[in-house]
Amino acid sequence: MIPARTGRGLPPQEDPKAVRAEIDAQVAGMTLCDVLARNASLYGDRPALSWKADGAWTTLTWRGYRGAVRRAAMGLRALGVGPGDFVAIMTRNRPEHLITDHAAMHLGATPVSIYNTSAPEQIAYIAGHCAAKVAVVEDAGYFERWEKVKPDLPALERVVLLEDEHEFADREWVCGRGAIDEEGEREAERDPEAFDRSWRAVTPETPATLIYTSGTTGPPKGVVISHHNVLWTAASLDRGGRYPTGMRVISYLPLAHALERLASHWVSAWKATHVFFCPEIMDIFNYMPEVRPQAFAGVPRLWEKLEAGILAAVEADANPRRRSIGRQAFDVARRTAELKRQERSVPLGLLARRATFDRLVYAKVRKRLGLDACEIAVSGAAPISVRTLDFFAGIGIPIAEGYGMTEDSGPATVNTLDAHRAGTVGRPMPGVEIRLADDGEVLIRGGNVAAGYYKDPERTAATFDPGGWLHTGDIGEIDADGFLRIVDRKKELIITAGGKNISPSNLESLLKRHPLVGEACAIGDGRPYVVALVTLDGEAAQRWAAQHGVTFTDLAELSREPQLVAEIGRAVDDANEHVSHAEAIKRFFVVPREWDIAGEELTPTLKLKRRVIATKYVEDVERLYEAS
Repeated sequence: MIPARTGRGLPPQEDPKAVRAEIDAQVAGMTLCDVLARNASLYGDRPALSWKADGAWTTLTWRGYRGAVRRAAMGLRALGVGPGDFVAIMTRNRPEHLITDHAAMHLGATPVSIYNTSAPEQIAYIAGHCAAKVAVVEDAGYFERWEKVKPDLPALERVVLLEDEHEFADREWVCGRGAIDEEGEREAERDPEAFDRSWRAVTPETPATLIYTSGTTGPPKGVVISHHNVLWTAASLDRGGRYPTGMRVISYLPLAHALERLASHWVSAWKATHVFFCPEIMDIFNYMPEVRPQAFAGVPRLWEKLEAGILAAVEADANPRRRSIGRQAFDVARRTAELKRQERSVPLGLLARRATFDRLVYAKVRKRLGLDACEIAVSGAAPISVRTLDFFAGIGIPIAEGYGMTEDSGPATVNTLDAHRAGTVGRPMPGVEIRLADDGEVLIRGGNVAAGYYKDPERTAATFDPGGWLHTGDIGEIDADGFLRIVDRKKELIITAGGKNISPSNLESLLKRHPLVGEACAIGDGRPYVVALVTLDGEAAQRWAAQHGVTFTDLAELSREPQLVAEIGRAVDDANEHVSHAEAIKRFFVVPREWDIAGEELTPTLKLKRRVIATKYVEDVERLYEAS
């Protein structure tokens, strides 16, 4: 991998207004429908989508992909879907998700992906809010949730099941994928020009999707993202040919989230990439060595899991010599990366040791992970610790942390190999303007910024101002070289009873430096001091218990172990060393279970749901304050 450049020798920043005009001209008049037609023409025989069927890979070419979109579009048209309608999609990461998405767009309709972990009431809210006419759902397990809320969705006329449709043959409003494909063929025979006529009527300002925010602080908002937004964002990221045409990527994060749609749908269409589908997020570790992606986007928790797994493998090695070499290798990697990040000179002896370890250890680790061919590694959706960035940079996988939100089509700033500063989220993307409001709120303007929220003029006016600036709700700092650092969410800042403004995410990142800490949630708004809820990392906890001779039956029992609580106390003390006395965590509680999506403490992209956590653990929090 090419080492990232930091500090001296940074390339100059281009005039964003001039670059924006160039990108505007580049994508003028284009839609995703045009891009798919281009790919089918220029790259028709190249692989576009691959997925596993009965353990073996099956591949669809770009020509075959567009043919599948045509059949699906005509099938949806036969169901009455047309311009202005909404099509809900609820499946895992599989080719039919993108095919349906494109099919809806080619009809001038708007696809709406729904997280497959959504509860019935969440499905009812989103499908009801956009008045979805048709829903494409994976199987019986997903359908049961839709059936529960069907009476609350008067606009929903049909549900198309990709699997298990025979189980619901008695529901006249349910049909299978095969029947829709057949109806689509008949529709195309009746009107051979219908498909071309419909997609050519789509304009750059037509909505390409409606993405509902994950709702960490309240009900989801539907962000209207146009074809122009999507293609402008892809062209901006690719300015200078940054992404190789036809590169291999893996689709594994929820397709209802802007980061995954950007990576495996929009940029993939723009660059005619080869997308491999991984239907279960935790199976990604098995898919990576098979696919060997050339570009890989991950959320911080995934990178942290990879780091923990690598270090766990070292500690589990029964050979003392190999274990010692592994410890030395990763210590050298981290020290080297830390010095480079701090723009300090790296001793020649340390560089020599790192070069040796790269050949003996790091290269093997990269291959084992499946990241030996990765040219672009990205982290987004939430803050990532500098310690984790140093670890991967040290072993030859520099991670480019970026920043953005659904309202700006996913990204707004990004670190690159040419301009990288760990601990920041990078400089603005080409053509994007970033500035700070008087209170430090990050404001964004560019072709990536959406028009607003669907059927919500009040929140649209509060978030998107007349000057084209998106008010992000994030508090940031911009350094002299133009790198943005996110301090915290404006609405999530803790303001103690003493009036001190405190960043909870900063405290949480400091706590998560300790390998035993899986997640952490700092609490203290309106309180005399800050407390924290801490969960254990299951794998690290097992290793710690084995090393300290502690036996336990489950995490709940281990969380009460005095030795372990004392170890977490040391993690709290270490975190407090980096903040002022007023910001320090005074008390903590070790939660007896890991937080996850099913428990609703985390969003599908593994961010904290603070309101859920505060409500679920209100008694534990109160005890922390009563103890004083």
